[in-house]
Amino acid sequence: MTEPIELMRAKLNTETAKADWTELRPFFAKGQLIKVDNRLDLIDVAAHIAADDTDSVREWMMSGQLVKLDDETAMDWEERKPAIWTVVLAPWILVQERGH
Repeated sequence: MTEPIELMRAKLNTETAKADWTELRPFFAKGQLIKVDNRLDLIDVAAHIAADDTDSVREWMMSGQLVKLDDETAMDWEERKPAIWTVVLAPWILVQERGH
């Protein structure tokens, strides 16, 4: 399973982009934003999701490190306008705040 995840990481690394909260707002309204905890590597998480590694994904979800973006965070980002990195895994967009 390691090789497919490494290949997926390489592919997803080229698809990572910085976004402004204003660009992400419509996707939040549709419930499509998944917040990745800063202690995790965004590309690594995306690769595990894309490779259907349900064990890792379940573990991150249960520990609260991978969650649907909540209203409180959305309001915070609306006010602060932080740097947000994204990876699209349709229909989801993984988001992670960078550089507190």
